[in-house]
Amino acid sequence: MTLINDVIAQPHITFRAAPKTDAEIEALIAGPAWVAERDGHVVGYAAYGPFRGSDGYRHTAEHSIAITDAAHGTGLGRALMSTLEEAAQRDNIRTLVAGISGSNPAGIAFHTAVGFVPAGTLPNVGYKAGAWHDLIFMTKALAPAQGA
Repeated sequence: MTLINDVIAQPHITFRAAPKTDAEIEALIAGPAWVAERDGHVVGYAAYGPFRGSDGYRHTAEHSIAITDAAHGTGLGRALMSTLEEAAQRDNIRTLVAGISGSNPAGIAFHTAVGFVPAGTLPNVGYKAGAWHDLIFMTKALAPAQGA
């Protein structure tokens, strides 16, 4: 899926420099994940997975979401996020975490618009394209987890 590697190629969105292999992309979209297509082309994806390895975080997930430039402003990002949140609730996820480059104001604005709130900043922890970038954490509380 070229969209993922297109995002990686951007200097301000993710701190990963090397493109993902086909195997890494297959693992990412194996689930839980959603891929949006229009006219036979991938225009967006959303996925979530464990926030950290300890079982104490089992009700928290970190997500990834991206859409093509052409899909901006169409509601696709909101639709993918809504689908992801509904699935996360069914999976007993209580909190979603977003890790966003401080150099990505569009990503921060999108997450704010869909109900995420700032949770902290790690200054100058990401290095890419000759520059240091902050990592902004944002969270969104979903329906309370049933039992622990």
